[in-house]
Amino acid sequence: MNVDVLPPTFTTRTALQTGLSYRALYQMRDAGELVELSRGVFRSADAPAATFPDLLAVAYRVPVGVICAVSAAAALDLTDELPPRVQVAVPRGRHRPRIAYPPVQVLNFDVATFELGLSHVEAAPGEQVRIYDRARTVVDVMRLRHHIGEVIALTVLRRYLQTQSAEPATLLEYARALDVFGPMRAAVDVASAG
Repeated sequence: MNVDVLPPTFTTRTALQTGLSYRALYQMRDAGELVELSRGVFRSADAPAATFPDLLAVAYRVPVGVICAVSAAAALDLTDELPPRVQVAVPRGRHRPRIAYPPVQVLNFDVATFELGLSHVEAAPGEQVRIYDRARTVVDVMRLRHHIGEVIALTVLRRYLQTQSAEPATLLEYARALDVFGPMRAAVDVASAG
């Protein structure tokens, strides 16, 4: 079986469906032809380097998930903070995946607003993962600031507001939908004044 028929990143299931056996798959991994990004998620060693390999691995492991909070802020260049775990949102009531590697923090977000601000980022050439857009990320980080840290949250907000593409009205629109309008409005006012 030739691995060239597989996409650059794929799951064990995809490999098996193309006729590759478990034995051949793991022999290829052990020979260095494949890199195992996470349990059951592989990437061809010849594929172009992934910009965000951990996000790519988590996206394959949690297809319904959306990269969020500080992980999204780091990918969207809103912080220099490197989160110790990939933060991924799943709709409240859905299965909470347990992933040993890469380290993951699963957050439950409300079903009604789960897709608000949904976007994509290129984790590897030609490979997109689901992520919240910049405005939604700022609002999420601010509403989770008691868990994430005030300093990180305010840094993300300030960096967003300093960009030419900043849309404070969108921040407030998202904040209203996510029921944090008052605190978000106050934070925007303080950050804008400083």
